[in-house]
Amino acid sequence: MSDKKYFSPEDLKKFGNITDWQEEYGKKFFDWYGAVFEEGALTAREKSLIALAVAHAVQCPYCIDAYSSDCLKKGADEEQMMEAVHVAAAIKGGATLVNGVQMMNHVEKLSM
Repeated sequence: MSDKKYFSPEDLKKFGNITDWQEEYGKKFFDWYGAVFEEGALTAREKSLIALAVAHAVQCPYCIDAYSSDCLKKGADEEQMMEAVHVAAAIKGGATLVNGVQMMNHVEKLSM
């Protein structure tokens, strides 16, 4: 049995290569991506914590690694990072549950 894993941490280093097969869109993405993470109404640290939370919500192991490191580099501590993850989990859980209203409405309509 192979020890190869589907997600390899080494692949994160290849992220910049997405421009290889479609340079125009890749460049536009990286220009936009860089601009989004510049200081603005939110600090770079706050944006990094948001990115870490979203990384967990979308379950991207590459993003989790990248933004865990970035959060630490930008001065966030472990407690703040875990709190951000809990916020993401609460929102994701709440979104699942609130969509239960759709099911309830549908069942009530069918039961009439």
